[in-house]
Amino acid sequence: MKLLVGKNTLVTGASKGIGKAIALKFAEHGANVAFTYLSSVAQAEALEKELSALGIKAKGYRSDASDFAAAEKLIEDVVAEFGTLDVLVNNAGITKDNLLMRMSEDMWNEVININLKSVFNTVKAANRTFMKQRSGSIINLTSVVGIKGNAGQSNYAASKAGIIGFTKSIALELGSRNIRSNAIAPGFIETEMTSKLEEKTVQGWRDAIPLKRGGQPEDVAACALFLASDLSAYITGQVIQVDGGMLT
Repeated sequence: MKLLVGKNTLVTGASKGIGKAIALKFAEHGANVAFTYLSSVAQAEALEKELSALGIKAKGYRSDASDFAAAEKLIEDVVAEFGTLDVLVNNAGITKDNLLMRMSEDMWNEVININLKSVFNTVKAANRTFMKQRSGSIINLTSVVGIKGNAGQSNYAASKAGIIGFTKSIALELGSRNIRSNAIAPGFIETEMTSKLEEKTVQGWRDAIPLKRGGQPEDVAACALFLASDLSAYITGQVIQVDGGMLT
């Protein structure tokens, strides 16, 4: 059964990894998919073709979600092109890891702006559409690091913890308008980034996880599908850990 037939969705930072998996999962379930990218032009063009081949409407937008004006224009363009917006997935994010004593102000600001401010920007811009139609599902990608913290990632942890607070606050503000706001906190997910690490290091992480394996982008996409669909119609303000029991 296709769960998102006729819904218009937007996924930020979707040219690869978790964002790409979410975009594909939505398309497989009948959703029209708009997505953003910033530097991965070739990957974005390939994804647009892959999504369209699934029989839905798909369009990629080169946009910097950390820029408020750009985020406003993005939402305007998506609504103009697709007619409306039903699901917003904030996935765009970066890391600039370092110990506090070596972390520059620029490293801090860049991570906060791209990871956290971008969520404010897109939700603020999409809120008018959601309020007008009295429906919408906001899904924000946080991280187990935003719950637990991690040495050398104070900027990343702060940005992801901020997303959790923002998600819960928006759920309280917009619930009466049938607008839901939830977050997904992935744990160790095996992506292109982790494939560059030493196998011994990766296996050590796997061994520390109760399910004894790393997660796949599709595991996160399945959770996003649930939160985007009517199966989760009575769920808002929640943070769902997709971590194999890592923080249990």
